[in-house]
Amino acid sequence: MAIKKIAVLTTGGDAPGMNPAIRSVVRYGINQKLEVIGVFRGWWGLINEELKPLNHRSVSGIIGQGGTILKTARCPEFRTEEGQRRAFDTIKKYNIDGLIVIGGNGSFAAAHDFYKKFNIPCLGIAASIDNDVNGIDYTIGTDTAVNTALDAIDKIRDTATSMERIFVVEVMGRESGFIALTVALAGGCEDIIIPEKEINLDAICHDIVHGNLIGKMSWIIIVAEGAGKAEDIAKKITDITGLETRAVVLGHVQRGGSPTAFSRDLALHLGKIAVDCLVSGKTDIAVGLACGKIIEVPFEVAIQKKELKIENLYKLIKILT
Repeated sequence: MAIKKIAVLTTGGDAPGMNPAIRSVVRYGINQKLEVIGVFRGWWGLINEELKPLNHRSVSGIIGQGGTILKTARCPEFRTEEGQRRAFDTIKKYNIDGLIVIGGNGSFAAAHDFYKKFNIPCLGIAASIDNDVNGIDYTIGTDTAVNTALDAIDKIRDTATSMERIFVVEVMGRESGFIALTVALAGGCEDIIIPEKEINLDAICHDIVHGNLIGKMSWIIIVAEGAGKAEDIAKKITDITGLETRAVVLGHVQRGGSPTAFSRDLALHLGKIAVDCLVSGKTDIAVGLACGKIIEVPFEVAIQKKELKIENLYKLIKILT
């Protein structure tokens, strides 16, 4: 089947770089003589017919904007047979030949299921600050989120050193410790608490007390949100060590902000590749970066749990503190 009209949507959590990806899909798609439809609020917009034709000017000025101009929303309805049927009816009504889904592994799981049931060609562009898409090294938004968190941690380091305090800094990562590991290493932090590694708070407190005795008076511990709450951990450290410990939660600030050059460049390349793949008849795959190259990963692989190799990074963090 010849691809003449495509739709693009962003689903799941937003990630800096989604807008450049949209821009690339729209402008490159138009260059390839395709009609491009924007779907607002992800699967919800597909179910409820919230669509709009996009042209060259529709994506002007968005390359440096965080978030997504197409908006994104959670959509429990799309998990139901009725919701998926309504989305399929919308696709047929608007004569859409294929979908480009910008999101993470949850978005790809939904796209994979939709393709299997209704045979609608679907291509994924890997975008997630958690960098949790299996088979892909770096997703759109990861670099920006890490740099946002690192900037905050550098500032916290200034006050931690000046006030001689312990800080527990909570970063995003419900199921993945990637952001925590990366910023802990780059920020010169003393310890990390992540979902992939069992917490040993007694050992952390022992290190803090030992460091205090030999003159190390400041300490920064990075905790991924899925491994614990910064306030709870800070209180326990104070109770065990008797040393003042402060908690900082960076929260959703990590999702926002202007995408870095790396996030933009990756998004622009992936948008082009996704259109090419769809036009050439490929489907049920995600495109992303691995080993310095843009690769294609089947959805059924991309949605599997990504194993984060933590031991070498963790050892390096501890060695360099």
